[in-house]
Amino acid sequence: MNSLLDLPCEACHAGAPEVTEVQAVAWLTQLPGWQRCDLDTQAKLFCCFRFNDFAQALHFTNAVGALAEQHNHHPDLLTRWGAVEVTWYTHAIGGLHQNDFVCAAQTNRLFSQLSAQ
Repeated sequence: MNSLLDLPCEACHAGAPEVTEVQAVAWLTQLPGWQRCDLDTQAKLFCCFRFNDFAQALHFTNAVGALAEQHNHHPDLLTRWGAVEVTWYTHAIGGLHQNDFVCAAQTNRLFSQLSAQ
């Protein structure tokens, strides 16, 4: 199986295929800390990242925002003191697409990079 970090984030449109259950289970093994959940009747990927203060959380939020703009694929973000909740899903299809898993993997990489600084 390919690493999610090796897969592209492609333009997605209404009617694009959702990931299968088999794909979702396999890809989640590459995403420590992430969970698949159903919110508002849609499948979504959710992870909460912890920080030492609000400034670090805000810096991470901005980095995830830049990633989202780069891919034209935007998560739900909730920033508060010491934490950022990130929820990826594909609005156009009302569920999960490969892009969501790719962006979640890239979000983990951002967190690792920022934590190492």
